[in-house]
Amino acid sequence: MREALIEAGLRALEANHAEDGGGTVSLRELAREVGVSAAAVYRHFPNKGALLAALGEAGLARLGAAQAEAMAATEDERAGFAATGRAYVRFALANPALFRLVFTHGEPGADRAGKSDPASDLLKRSTAALASDGPAAERLALQAWSIVHGLAMLMLDGRLPADDALIDRVIDPGTLFPAPGDRP
Repeated sequence: MREALIEAGLRALEANHAEDGGGTVSLRELAREVGVSAAAVYRHFPNKGALLAALGEAGLARLGAAQAEAMAATEDERAGFAATGRAYVRFALANPALFRLVFTHGEPGADRAGKSDPASDLLKRSTAALASDGPAAERLALQAWSIVHGLAMLMLDGRLPADDALIDRVIDPGTLFPAPGDRP
């Protein structure tokens, strides 16, 4: 039943976002949709915060899967690295309420000890493969995340158009990793 509640919560989050822009979720509405009593919901989620955290975890898993799929469709590490960034922005645009929830109700990095975060794990692996050493990989990971997250938020907030061509221009391996002597 926990999984059914999470799936219903994900659907409600996006449906309510489309209706009122808020992306709210009601435990009672989820209970009705899944066909259980409101009390049954509380056996799996002691409060709304616990449900939102579970929805955030599901969102991270979906984001990581979208990025892994994008990376798998490329030929080399640089192209894969850029493809994961483009997948990040496109995931945000396709799932705005879930994307915002992941970063407002999810646990900060230090609080996630022992928990899987496929998106972060993929970013760490790919930057380690592209950077010369540990500090360079950490810097590259932070720079890359800042670029894609910033672009996603600017598009979600209507500050930039949600345009695929713009995403491709900003997150381009040729400009992210220019060859020596090339101008970005």
